[in-house]
Amino acid sequence: MKKNKKILVPGGAGFIGSHLCEKLLNFGNKVYCVDNLLTGKKRNISHLIKNYNFKFIKKDVNKKIILKVDEIYNLACPASPVKYQKNPIETIKASVLGSLNLLDLAKKYNAKILQASTSEIYGDPKEHPQKETYHGNVNPIGFRSCYDEGKRCAETLFFDYHREKKVKIKVARIFNTYGPKMDFLDGRVVSNFIMQCLKNKNITIYGKGLQTRSFCYIDDIVEALIKFMNLKNNFTGPLNLGNPYEVNIYEIAKKIKKLTNSKSKLIFKKLPEDDPIKRKPDISLAKKTLKWVPKITLNKGLLETIKYFQKNI
Repeated sequence: MKKNKKILVPGGAGFIGSHLCEKLLNFGNKVYCVDNLLTGKKRNISHLIKNYNFKFIKKDVNKKIILKVDEIYNLACPASPVKYQKNPIETIKASVLGSLNLLDLAKKYNAKILQASTSEIYGDPKEHPQKETYHGNVNPIGFRSCYDEGKRCAETLFFDYHREKKVKIKVARIFNTYGPKMDFLDGRVVSNFIMQCLKNKNITIYGKGLQTRSFCYIDDIVEALIKFMNLKNNFTGPLNLGNPYEVNIYEIAKKIKKLTNSKSKLIFKKLPEDDPIKRKPDISLAKKTLKWVPKITLNKGLLETIKYFQKNI
């Protein structure tokens, strides 16, 4: 990996973005973190501020950015269902207007640009596990569509800029990711269950808890993103990144309860609209192109995440 690159990370104060910034700095790069702090947190990057090679810029990607860089990792979009349903218009603007601005920047300076897309573009999938060739099953007018359709439109923009303007792109479809620096109140399964268990409150399971997810630890995802960006060939993706180990929500609730020694009780509520029933990545392409597979087991990753929550709650 070439060192001393100038790298822009929109959304760099968020969960995945802050881990990515730290890793890129460790490789000796100059990192520009751009974040409007709508969902990102200054505390996620506070330990990086004194690093000479790190610069934080509070700015919205919906506004033009002029900065000469070699690479761009675009993570600028709310990813928490609670947060994006509360700010649906800002969410879709981040995906669409933000992508346009960043693609124009990449074109201007001949920079490589990676789009952090999502497994949500598959919607409530009819194909299982999900391959990159699957086009998805998404409700375009539901409560989640600001995120799902925003990310789908961003992918369209990336590939159109690649075909028409020859912009060097990478599109990664990230599946459920967890680990330290997750927002305590982001409304996702792992953070919800850990918070409820640590406070000995009821563990809220929607539906019967039989819906499945595949959880990938943050360190594995960051490693894959950097490997993808640094591929020598012109492979653009889209590329699934996630852990193919599938577990249902009821099982994950019991596991977190056990690991936290919680006295919480499991309660069941109505399943939210458009909540996917199954989610599991086919990562055959990532194995082939990146020579990458997730290494951190669910138990180990959950223990690290629980420690972070216990220390910082």
